[in-house]
Amino acid sequence: MSRQPKAEGGPMRGGPKGMGKPTNIGQTMKRIAYYMREDKWILLIVFISIIVSAVANIVGISALQIIIDNYLQPLTQNNNSELMREFILVIGGISIVYLVGVGSTYLFNRLMVGVSTRTLYKIRVDLFTKMESLPIKYYDTNTHGNLMSLYTNDIDTLRQVLSNSITGFINSLITVVGVFTMMIIYSWQLTIIVVLMMSLMLLSIRVIGGKSANFFMRQQQEIGRVNGFIEEMIEGQKVIKVFSRQERVIEEFEVLNEALRNSATSANIFANILMPIMVNLSYVLYAITAMVGGLFAINGTLSIGTVIAFLQFTRTLSQPINQISQQMNAVLTSLAGAERIFNVIDEKPELDEGQVTMVPVELDQDNQMTEVDYRTGEFAWKEENADGSIKYTRVRGNVVFSDVTFGYEKNKTVLKGVSLYAKPGQKIAFVGSTGAGKTTITNLINRFYDVPSGKISIDGIEINKIKKPDLRRSLAMVLQDTHLFTGTVMENIRYGRLDATDEEVIAAAKLANADKFIRHLENGYQTVLTSDASNLSQGQRQLLAIARAAIAETPILILDEATSSIDTRTEKLIQKGMDRLMEGKTSFIIAHRLSTVRSAKAIMVLEHGEIIERGDHDQLIEQKGRYYELSAGLFELT
Repeated sequence: MSRQPKAEGGPMRGGPKGMGKPTNIGQTMKRIAYYMREDKWILLIVFISIIVSAVANIVGISALQIIIDNYLQPLTQNNNSELMREFILVIGGISIVYLVGVGSTYLFNRLMVGVSTRTLYKIRVDLFTKMESLPIKYYDTNTHGNLMSLYTNDIDTLRQVLSNSITGFINSLITVVGVFTMMIIYSWQLTIIVVLMMSLMLLSIRVIGGKSANFFMRQQQEIGRVNGFIEEMIEGQKVIKVFSRQERVIEEFEVLNEALRNSATSANIFANILMPIMVNLSYVLYAITAMVGGLFAINGTLSIGTVIAFLQFTRTLSQPINQISQQMNAVLTSLAGAERIFNVIDEKPELDEGQVTMVPVELDQDNQMTEVDYRTGEFAWKEENADGSIKYTRVRGNVVFSDVTFGYEKNKTVLKGVSLYAKPGQKIAFVGSTGAGKTTITNLINRFYDVPSGKISIDGIEINKIKKPDLRRSLAMVLQDTHLFTGTVMENIRYGRLDATDEEVIAAAKLANADKFIRHLENGYQTVLTSDASNLSQGQRQLLAIARAAIAETPILILDEATSSIDTRTEKLIQKGMDRLMEGKTSFIIAHRLSTVRSAKAIMVLEHGEIIERGDHDQLIEQKGRYYELSAGLFELT
């Protein structure tokens, strides 16, 4: 999608920036109009149809004066057949006018449904596209429930406004202007009475409607909080039941639900009392106008037809004014939601200033590289120099950290001057207490976060010079929290390399020792997984994640507690497969199980963001330091 004008604002902790009112109505409306630009001719037809509908209504009311004064009164005094024929023709003409008005109303409502759905389609595309480009940090600092609320609550509110409220608002506005003009033409004296009463009605709308709008905005925020809480609780049902925290969760939900109830109640109280107040004031206005108009008719200042038409205009005027007040609340609510959406769309995407790419190559007998456009199993870093020459560096997986210091937040350092290296094909393990910085190291290798101090390089090339998609194609990860997508088992494994054949998928599954349990599923590799594969055990899901990493055939492998959800027996069964998976790859292993890390070439012991010990298993045991203490603890557990 092409770019739109930017609006100010950004997210806050816990979700996209919440707001009580839209902070920049004009800018937000301009951006919504931008999405509707391709339907400008349809919108022109809609606008013309709204005018025709409003004018038809005004003309129909104006015709009352002609019908009464020119036809009904004369016909009551003289049964003139010619006058009767004219009367029938006038009635027919007015009927046609009303039919045109009805047709115009149907037309603009029908067209706006199409315009609104197309507009929201474009907004959803831009929103989802932007979310896919946002850095991991954004998702670490914003709740999933609030993000989902953008697609459900905010976009649905915007849909209602685009399809109904905007056209209703314009129609009401044109009706008010047209009716007021006709009232002045008929009687400026009666119009003064109407203006005085309407001023009182507008004051009521401003006071009561303003309070209602504030509570409706608050209601939108509370809905986002409730949605986020519900989503989190659904995901954590097992934990809730294990620790018997149902009552505590219900209490927390009741607090959030009570806040939503209060805001919704207050919003609807003010919205609901506004209608009776406006209706009663309109009745008072009608009665006063009828009384004064009757006096004018008695003394001959106004005709009976004029007074009746004016009374009808009076009744017609109050309805669109009331509609404008109600539609204004809906519009303000939707604009607040639209600002939340645009704030996310305006978020800075994940920066990628890299120039180096990873390309497939063929090696000759002298290990000379030739770039090709098909998969060979060998890759090279392609770097274009300033003079136009191209340098190829074979992808081997040589990873070096040089004095890296990093923190997720300012003044909170997680890694302090970490330096390490991993030669091609080596297994490097990280151990240490929770929060020591083990996972942070792997987050930095794949540039989920960038380092402010120090350098990280792969094969002698600083990773910030490598394009992020190419850098990440050189890595495969198996995380502790396994996520599988809706689709077949084969599709989930193939996610690691989309061009993999069925035979390669099966081979990867055998490598991870997942083939046996897959074949026992109802439809084998074609078994459809839904709800994050809830019908599989956690260990089985982890095996599929390992197979997915295996099929990627990357030079660097990251295993973050990859076997944490697999029982000891299953771990022994897949250990040989894991060894085959890591063969020839530079592997970074985060694990608490001794059996997983003891075969590593180098084991790094981290505490408080610093490497306090390094060496292989035997060397660290001999040192009888922190690793020895951790190992002793593990021995005791087993």
